[in-house]
Amino acid sequence: QVQLVESGGGLVQPGGSLRLSCAASGSIFSINVMGWYRQAPGKQRELVATITSGGITNYADSVKGRFTISRRNAKNTVYLQMNSLKPEDTAVYYCHADRVATIARTYEYDYWGQGTQVTVSS
Repeated sequence: QVQLVESGGGLVQPGGSLRLSCAASGSIFSINVMGWYRQAPGKQRELVATITSGGITNYADSVKGRFTISRRNAKNTVYLQMNSLKPEDTAVYYCHADRVATIARTYEYDYWGQGTQVTVSS
């Protein structure tokens, strides 16, 4: 089993910044892909950004140039630096881990954190 715990959400004014963190724990050898998704009220969950263990990143068009995803493989941790925040960035942000190689030499897929609220408002 893998557990993902997010932190760093909160209330920020438009134009402000926040940094989200997500730490994975459990019988982990490595994690292929880690990422962030978000879900606003009344909307479907959507991709924000992903990063592979090799550092290849992918961003939603709506956050390109404003958000930066990074990770520390040795600590199984992923970060999301969010700058120039807009009210439309308001959502619950979820950490995701996929294709997890375990110490038992198996692969496990599709783990989610519990979510952290980000509210952008004046």
